[in-house]
Amino acid sequence: MSFAQIFTWGGGGVLLLLTLVQVAPIQVNPWSAIGRWVGKAINGDVLDKLGCLEKRLEKHVQADDERDADMHRAKILQFNTELLREKKHTEEDFNEIFYNINCYERYCKEHPDYQNNRAVHAIANIGRVYDDRLKKHDFL
Repeated sequence: MSFAQIFTWGGGGVLLLLTLVQVAPIQVNPWSAIGRWVGKAINGDVLDKLGCLEKRLEKHVQADDERDADMHRAKILQFNTELLREKKHTEEDFNEIFYNINCYERYCKEHPDYQNNRAVHAIANIGRVYDDRLKKHDFL
């Protein structure tokens, strides 16, 4: 038996063995592993760039979410200022500000690192004024 025949039969045997292992119910997938390795070798630069872009996108999404929370808080504080200046509001105005309060509080709960104690008294005051107006029926 020559070296070429041994190499041919050996290569065929390895190919058959890898295929059988791939089909077997064992969680060893050599063809998938080889495919991933080849894919990473070919597309390594693209995957690296995508990883960098993904990190940058995550930072932008985080900044955008934080900006939304800041906007909700600003609306809450503005509404409370109007209440302190005795400006009357409709019940729909209160419903809208309660929506902002819910969004703001949900963001604060989901992001414990976010500085969220800056509107606690304003939110409490808005709830108190709403309860008073609801009892007296004196919405605009």
